Amino acid sequence: MHSFPTICTPRGPVPEAAPHWNPQRSSSMPSHRYRPAFDRVDIPLTGRSWPQARIDRAPLWVPVDLRDGNQALAEPMDTPRKRRMFDLLVAMGYKEIEIGYPSASRTDFGFVRHLAESGAVPDDVTVVVFTPAKAELIERTFESVAGMDRVVVHLYIPTAPVWRDVVLGRSRAEVHGVVLDAARQMDRLARARPGADIRFEFSPEVFILTEPDYVLEICNSLTELWDASPDRPVIHNLPATVEIATPNVYADQIEYMHRHLDRRDSVILSVHPHNDRGTGVACAELAVLAGAQRVEGCLFGNGERTGNVDLVNLALNLHAQGVDPMIDFSDIDEIRRTVEHCNRLPVPPRHPYGGDLVYTAFSGTHQDAISKGFAHHADSGSQLWSVPYLPIDPADVGRTYEAVIRVNSQSGKGGIAHLLRSNHEVDLPARMRADFSRTVQDATDDSGLEATPKDLWDLFDATYLAPGRDGSVALTSWSAESGPAGEHRFVCTLRVDGREGDYEGTGGGAVSAFTDALEGAGVTVTVLDFAEHGAAGGPVTAYAECRVGERVCWGAGQDASGVAASVAAVLSAVNRAELRAAPGGAEARPAIEDTV
Repeated sequence: MHSFPTICTPRGPVPEAAPHWNPQRSSSMPSHRYRPAFDRVDIPLTGRSWPQARIDRAPLWVPVDLRDGNQALAEPMDTPRKRRMFDLLVAMGYKEIEIGYPSASRTDFGFVRHLAESGAVPDDVTVVVFTPAKAELIERTFESVAGMDRVVVHLYIPTAPVWRDVVLGRSRAEVHGVVLDAARQMDRLARARPGADIRFEFSPEVFILTEPDYVLEICNSLTELWDASPDRPVIHNLPATVEIATPNVYADQIEYMHRHLDRRDSVILSVHPHNDRGTGVACAELAVLAGAQRVEGCLFGNGERTGNVDLVNLALNLHAQGVDPMIDFSDIDEIRRTVEHCNRLPVPPRHPYGGDLVYTAFSGTHQDAISKGFAHHADSGSQLWSVPYLPIDPADVGRTYEAVIRVNSQSGKGGIAHLLRSNHEVDLPARMRADFSRTVQDATDDSGLEATPKDLWDLFDATYLAPGRDGSVALTSWSAESGPAGEHRFVCTLRVDGREGDYEGTGGGAVSAFTDALEGAGVTVTVLDFAEHGAAGGPVTAYAECRVGERVCWGAGQDASGVAASVAAVLSAVNRAELRAAPGGAEARPAIEDTV
């Protein structure tokens, strides 16, 4: 038994309001130190409409991997890694990309200049640069984008009460004054470059904890100061800088802003959710329902603390609902490899859509449903995807079906049968699947390892094919022919327990004629079930369930000749029954070895 001395098992009273079926007790966690979200920000919203809304088009996606994501790395990206990330984002189809915080470091400034001087930015891509509301840093930011034709300058300042009081030491009016001074400076610097398309973005940092009326006051004043218009809109970006509430609270805040922002047709309402509560994706989706038109985030959710919202997850969620995400994820593994190289952070194997194992099933019930779903989808001829447990077709993102079903001790007959069929064209009859799955489970229980498709084939061969090739009952020679009345004749030399003899049998088919010959050799066989199949130009595989004396066994055979395969299948069942009948008899099977 493991002990956990640092963990205190809850021993407090059961809460008075708890139902009788819930025996959970009070923990030692100091939850009383924290206030509910609704006590922190009062949202004057009535008649919310976002719960009834539907997302029918993709918002404008803005990756911030090169700024916000880069700031969260223990080893920030150098210019070659940043350039590789930038080129990936362009290739995927992003049209607005935040490229850095040029006033923060020489590296960031240098990368912005690299893009400006190398001609790496396509004509239809707008770059975004980030700056705090400080005059000298705004100046430096504009220096970095000299020569660039399409730029968004992104201004930010913390606006939440704790940040105003503790970090900035300024009142509401003073913070607003700082923002207006910074906005006027940005406007002057932009007007000094009349040939460039320079637009503005504002982020009231920690919006989620800021009084709604105060955010509205600042945003509306900037919309007026920057003279926003439909052909030159301003971006108001409302970040959940630190997630502190359930996603519906954020949605209410966004809908309030959406309803009350001045010159709404001249404002692009943007969101920037973080993931402190693990609900960043939900916050972003509900925010779009509430009126957001633009979403900032990172590929695979990189960012400070628990990260920014995951743009991969968001986009492919839309794809799974029949909405074009407007971004190309058709080679998810190459995207993941590039992001891992640039960030030097691994993408977890269970990460939605992109992890190694997200399309993989080990559980028997899941495997059986997926296998049946694949078969039904293929037979239906429908383009609509409807396969259990797979929200999208793995092929959409460049994944093959090889890893969809993998076998271990938790797997079932459906998954095992699927792998044999897809990898070796062996289509087990329904009752034989249960028989073989017991063999596989014994092997995986013994090894504790996953069984690869090769392991399954080796087990199938050793269990069913090998006994038909060499066993205590063997065919030395044989011939089969059919007579004019449909009666088949089987002539053979049989070796039974080391004694060889010539035998002949007749029947309505080659299999029944062979069992009649076996009867003459003292081996009584009744065929209970029989099936065979063959691929064009390939071998025939036959399966036979036989009663041999008091034992019932399955056998299989493979050969270019259907008759030879059928005879081998019956012979396999006979030899398996003979082996089990022997004292201490047990079938040999290959061990599953760790190939990692």
